[in-house]
Amino acid sequence: MAIKAGLVGLPNVGKSTLFNALTKSSIPAENYPFCTIDPHVAITEVCDPVLDNLQKLYGSQKQIKTVVTFVDIAGLVKGAASGEGLGNQFLSHIREVDLVLHVLRCFEDPAIIHTQSEVDPIADYEIILTELILKDLEAIHNRLEKIPKQLRVLQSDPKAKAIVTAEESLLKDLRNQLDAGDANGARATLHASNIPTIELLALKNFLVIANFAEGDLENDTYKQSKYYNALVERFGETFVIPVSARLEFELSQLSNEESQEMLNMLNISERGLDHIIRNTYKHLGLITFFTCGPKESHAWPIKQGLTIRQAAGEIHSDLQRGFICAEIYNYTDLVAAGSEQKLKDLGKIRTEGQDYIVRDGDIVNIRFNV
Repeated sequence: MAIKAGLVGLPNVGKSTLFNALTKSSIPAENYPFCTIDPHVAITEVCDPVLDNLQKLYGSQKQIKTVVTFVDIAGLVKGAASGEGLGNQFLSHIREVDLVLHVLRCFEDPAIIHTQSEVDPIADYEIILTELILKDLEAIHNRLEKIPKQLRVLQSDPKAKAIVTAEESLLKDLRNQLDAGDANGARATLHASNIPTIELLALKNFLVIANFAEGDLENDTYKQSKYYNALVERFGETFVIPVSARLEFELSQLSNEESQEMLNMLNISERGLDHIIRNTYKHLGLITFFTCGPKESHAWPIKQGLTIRQAAGEIHSDLQRGFICAEIYNYTDLVAAGSEQKLKDLGKIRTEGQDYIVRDGDIVNIRFNV
């Protein structure tokens, strides 16, 4: 499945610099608002030690990694929902992503203009959230205006009418919560419902990227920052990813060996990109299964809870349509045994039917007939 994450934030918070680092591309990151006029899109491979090891174990000629599409979305200002700045473009492009990455400035630098009077990541987030809520309230209003006419048309279809009536009730609940500024409550209400409705921007899955100065990442100094602690108090530690966009960009210009040496010197355990990817997976409820052989080792991201037949469809629709069974074993068992042949000797390669729920790290071989 395709994974798409959007970097959003006020002007001059380090968003474009981080995007450059994530993608090793080169887009404008000058010191003035709205330097990113159109969204920039780039596909980044996910580094996966499991896939590296599988390629060695199987002697695969190549590996095909999972990829994440990052979108650098133009900055916005207060009033974006009513069209100020580049708000309308910002709000339309954010609809296309699976996960919103709020880039929030957590460093002081008088040389870099800040659009607000002071550095305050919580206040910056509130500006963005308010604009998203205002746009959502507009969308809800427009949808609710159309529902009465739709219900009249559906008089002869009780089942369809019941679905639309339920949507109307849901939208009114969401409107009330968003009117009160309760995006978390509205998100919980929406997620607890199976009723199809319009997409709402403020209720998308999100993570917070706290952008620090390079020195703040050394020896985890950022943990003493008032900005970091305020963000953790507001969102919880698992939702806050500390990075230095400037450091990430510098690392992206180095070889793997050089970048690792630099990380070791700064006593930083992992790159910000890896942290972002891991948390993106977690918050989107994704796992990875693999197909392996002499030609290639391939990583496949899927939603947790899919059956093996549904997962087969991620490889090719023919495999799902003509599914017979699947030979399955897990990466942890393979490593413990040392080889696929040893797994066979131990009887740990299972044949599973279409209702088997795929687990993270499963290696599969689909049997099908079309």
